[in-house]
Amino acid sequence: MSTVIWVVVIAVAVVAIIAVGYFMTGQQRRRRLRDRFGPEYDRAVRERESRQEAEQELLAREQRFSSLDIRPLDPDTRDAYARKWTEVQERFVDAPGFAVTEADHLVTSVMAERGYPTDDFQQRLSDLSVEHGRTLDHYRQAHEISNRAARTEASTEELRQAMVHYRVLFEELLSTGSPDGGRPAPHAGPDRTDTAHDGRSVPDQADTTAEDRIDRHETRGR
Repeated sequence: MSTVIWVVVIAVAVVAIIAVGYFMTGQQRRRRLRDRFGPEYDRAVRERESRQEAEQELLAREQRFSSLDIRPLDPDTRDAYARKWTEVQERFVDAPGFAVTEADHLVTSVMAERGYPTDDFQQRLSDLSVEHGRTLDHYRQAHEISNRAARTEASTEELRQAMVHYRVLFEELLSTGSPDGGRPAPHAGPDRTDTAHDGRSVPDQADTTAEDRIDRHETRGR
């Protein structure tokens, strides 16, 4: 009888250990996914029927991402793209809608240069989320404004915001994986982006010159 009791006790202990191990593994996976995807983790949970389904989706994104040939830009290519951005930014004053469209194309071009598939927008978001989850919402907002701009439904202020949003992902795409340790690319123009305490992207003090030019443009248009 005592032998049977011991067998039961051992069996219960083994099951408990397995259960604890499974729980700890799940918690570690959850923390890792949260750290890697940032706000995209919470978005995936909101959009799926369960947390487990959302985490499986994020794991599938990681697996697909690992099969892509994502590569950093060489210094000359980075500088060339940075100069193109400065030119687009300068054109905003006289043609804001056109500049936003150019910014969208430029970001897409950088993605393709780095090895991201660019045919489908939703797939772009999925692939970018693995390494750029913390800035991806900027891209969503910029793209939405760009679509409305194509229908002439966006105000100048919204177009300005789109440029700021595009710039966040653009600079990150240029610097991620670069041999200089990920410092912002040179020649990216006077406009840089800081993040406010509420997570929104806002221009820093270096944006003053560009903002003044945009303000003058709006004044002339009244």
